[in-house]
Amino acid sequence: MARPREITDERLLDAAALVIGRLGPAFKLADVAAEARVAVGTVAQRFGSKHGLLVAMTRTAIEQMRTGMTDEGSPVDALVSAYAPLDDPHTAAHNLAQLAFDLADEELRALMAEFYAVMEAQVAVLVRREQDEGRLGEAPPPEVAARILTATADGTAVHWSARPRGGLIERMKADLDAIVAGWRTRNG
Repeated sequence: MARPREITDERLLDAAALVIGRLGPAFKLADVAAEARVAVGTVAQRFGSKHGLLVAMTRTAIEQMRTGMTDEGSPVDALVSAYAPLDDPHTAAHNLAQLAFDLADEELRALMAEFYAVMEAQVAVLVRREQDEGRLGEAPPPEVAARILTATADGTAVHWSARPRGGLIERMKADLDAIVAGWRTRNG
């Protein structure tokens, strides 16, 4: 009979996220193991390699995006909440550096494309809800509005990580609110 797992994948993935926030793409499985307070072999056995760990992290992020984003209320609130873990200049820069490495890998790039497709679909649901309730004025079709809002959130995160004046959350909320306000005022 197999022993039950005492170390969850979630614990290891959370540790990996913290380590990437501190070290960016220079992280090693040993760093993740140290953060999770487990042996390196535990991480290697579970994910096989650094690449396997990154694949697992991205798949988990996709599933979390599928299930949690539409609970946030408005499209702006949902996007701000999604980017909240990056509200530190060093964490944001290290995560963006990791993203650059991920984009250079075919499998991780495909998973990132899936992640952004899911994010845009979730934001489109929120845009449609606001349009149906008459709160969004003359926004573009939900899929287009979602793409605009998501791209703005991404761009804000990149710009802010290079020039971190104030907080990311405040800047992102201001940028996204400016777009939404324009859609609202077009109506009246």
